[in-house]
Parts: sequence; structure tokens; C-alpha cells
Amino acid sequence: MEQETIQQAVDTAKEHPWILGVLPHLLTVVGFLLAIFAIARLMSEKKQPGNTFAWLLAIVFIPWLSVPLFLLFGGRKIKRLAALKARLCPIVPGAPRSSAARSFAARVLTLNGACPPVGGNRVTFVTSGEESFHQLERHIREAKHTIHLMTFILGRDNVGRRIVKLLAQRAREGVKVRLLLDSLGCFLSKGSFCDPLRAAGGEVVAFMPMLPLQTRGSANLRNHRKIAVFDHHVALIGGRNLALEYMGPQPLKRRWRDFGALLEGPAVSLLDEIFIADWAFASGQSIARLHEEIPAGVPPVVGDSEIQIVASGPDVQGDPLYEGILSLVQQAERSIWIVTPYYIPDEVLQRSLMVQARAGIDVRLVVPARSNHRITDLARRHYLTELQEAGVKVLLYGPGMNHAKLILVDESVGLWGSANMDLRSLFVNFEAAAVTYSAPDAQAIGTWMREVFAHSKPAPTRPPGRRKFFPSLGEELSRLLAPLL
Repeated sequence: MEQETIQQAVDTAKEHPWILGVLPHLLTVVGFLLAIFAIARLMSEKKQPGNTFAWLLAIVFIPWLSVPLFLLFGGRKIKRLAALKARLCPIVPGAPRSSAARSFAARVLTLNGACPPVGGNRVTFVTSGEESFHQLERHIREAKHTIHLMTFILGRDNVGRRIVKLLAQRAREGVKVRLLLDSLGCFLSKGSFCDPLRAAGGEVVAFMPMLPLQTRGSANLRNHRKIAVFDHHVALIGGRNLALEYMGPQPLKRRWRDFGALLEGPAVSLLDEIFIADWAFASGQSIARLHEEIPAGVPPVVGDSEIQIVASGPDVQGDPLYEGILSLVQQAERSIWIVTPYYIPDEVLQRSLMVQARAGIDVRLVVPARSNHRITDLARRHYLTELQEAGVKVLLYGPGMNHAKLILVDESVGLWGSANMDLRSLFVNFEAAAVTYSAPDAQAIGTWMREVFAHSKPAPTRPPGRRKFFPSLGEELSRLLAPLL
């Protein structure tokens, strides 16, 4: 049948030779129109200048490849989703009014779409993979009604299997278990690997399927949030995925260093709101019916910590996390300490750090001596050199990988969560972070950071003189690709 169809097309072309002459011109016109459409969409996305320039170059010089890729992967915001998820900051009944709401950083975050700070919380920082696994396993076992778990990576390893097995056990016992997995990060574990949980009555949903025809947005938009909420009143938030290199019941020499926290109190309801909104979007379930499960008076006031929850990504109108980080950096009076696994900033953030360092502010940046992504290590070199020349103390952590993401300003305001200090986390990914304005919490973060400083060494300065051609070429190519990483 296929051969007959092909032969008919050949015969038609022979009978009407003008078709062969018109077809290339028609394809050219179609390609030109698609390129115009792609450029118009690119400009409407309000991307960072470097990102826009990289896509423009690709569309102009290799349109037949770049236009389809951009239409599938180039989107940054989903307006319909942002409108649907506008209720990410519900009023928390009984939550003490936060004095931190009057601070400049809190106001910037709130005006850009983040939830206002709430008081009455208790924060327990989780600084080891063993403690993180212990807390996760403990609260899974102790949950009485619901377990909401969201991750970017679920490892096909002993940790992943143990978590799936335990979740399945709780589902069989009548607990409502929901596991939300990113389609890219959990590409190998979202299927049959999770069947024991499905068979036990638990629900497993993949967020933003990779095949573009299956998704309601760009396949480039990934859910990088790591949130666990138990019975709507206890939550875990940080940078750890559910895999052996991040956590486990026993110490592991090659385990990555990371950071997270156990939250109790009114702020938990804000994290639960993020999960419920993401779940409703990915599963198609009614968000109103999901809210009906939440009992009144949950969660109660349990402490004195003032916490601001920040959801950032395609589901938020602005860029609250980026704007908040900028405000923290620019308003710092004494110190800016940053720990991040990857550092590929935009121009404004880079210049802000340099200006503060030149003004005498104690600016420190800790990155791994060698991360798990070689291309990002190449791309960061130029930025690290600029920071060093401006007086920033650039420190290399090692041996081993440091996957933690924290910012501490003036040793009084601390931010942690899932977002790296790179363009993808700040402008593309779905991310979640927590900001503390409480002195005891900030002191605990500072203590942890000083320990990281002790295990780091100053980055070598670039020697004067002409650089070797090939390392320089690799660095420049990586920088060119950085906005698309």
C-alpha cells in the first residue's frame, strides 16, 4: 500500500512538473512564517537577554532545526496555569502576624507573587543524608491520613525501592498516598518501578510528560521542587532528591552534601497548597475536592519562627525567587554568603554581587570543586573570575559534591530550597524555597555554612598572560550554551 502511494505521488509529479518547482518556495514561505511566529513568541516570553540572544542566533542561522525546537522547548511561562494556580497564598487561620512582613526583602517577594511571611513555626534543619532519610521514613510511618510527596528524581536504587515499598505499605493501611514525579528526572522510575504503590491503592502522577503532544506546555519546563507533606501539618523542604546519592539509612562515602529542613506550623499549609496545585494540574483532579480533605485548624502554631514560602516558575506570574534574591543581595549591609552546586547567573545578579564586594561587603560564594555537570563547570569559569577580581571570596568545596542551595544575608535572613543559582532554576524550572527571618534559624544556617567554609579552599585565580586556546574555546562555547542549559 505504501509503495502504491509513493508511486502515485511520483506519477502526479511527472504529470504536473510545476509542483516540483513551487514546493521548495512554498516550504521556504512556511519556514519564514514559522520563524516570524517563533521570534514573536520569544519576545513575548520576556526571557533574559542572553537567553533571547542565544535563541535568536539559532533561529536565524539554523531555522529548520531551531524553530521546531523552540516551539517545543522554548516556553518559559504558562499563562493559563499561572491563572489557575493564583491561589498559592491562602490566608492561614490563626497564624500569628509576622513582623518580617515589613522588611524590604519580604515585601519584594510578596509583591512579585510569593506568600507573605507567617509566624508560629518550628524549624528543624536536616544537614545529613542519613537524618533526612530517617525523618522521611519516620513521618511516612507515622502519617495517619495523607502523604504528599513531590520530587525531581526518584532513584532506581535501594533508597527508591525502600521508599516505594514503604509508601505502598501505608497505602494498603488506608493512608492516602500521592507521589508526584517529574517526567524527565524520573524517566526511568515513573513506570513499572512504582507499580507496587499503584497496586496498593496509592496514586502516582508524572508531571509534564516529555512527549510534546502529551503536555499542556513546553517540554522544557521541569518540576524541580522537593516537598513532602504529612497529614497537612508537617513538611520537609530542601534540595534532596529521593536517591542513594542524596540520602539513605546508612552513611555512604560518595553521598553528596545537601541541606533541608523539617517545618511544623502555619507555613506547612503553604507548602501543601503548592503540592495540591501541582497535583491538580498534573492529574486533572479537582483542586476544590483536594482542598476538602484538609481538616480545619491544621496546622497549629508550634513555635516562633517567621517563614516565607516562595513558589517560583511557569505557574507564577512574575519571578519572585529571582527578585527576592536580588533584593537580599542589593540591600545587604554586612555579608552575603551563598552555597550552590551550579553558578550561571544573569548579568544583573552577577553585577550586584560584584558591586557589593567592591563596597566592602563580605561576599562569599561556595561551589563544588568539581560538580556532576562538566559543562556547567566550564560555563561558570568566566563568572567566577569576574567575582574574584571584584573581591568576592570564591571557595571550592571538596572532595565530594555539595548539592546544597542556601543564601544567608547579614547573618539574619536565610533562604534555602530547591533552586540553584543558575538561569534554569531562576527563570524556567518550577522551584520552591523557604525564607527565614528568625535569629535562631539564621544562626543555625550560619553555623552550617561555616563548616562548609572549613571544608573549602579558595579558588585559584586565573594566571596572567595568554590562555590556552582549547580550554578557552570550551569555556566560551559553554557560556554561549548556558542560557539554554
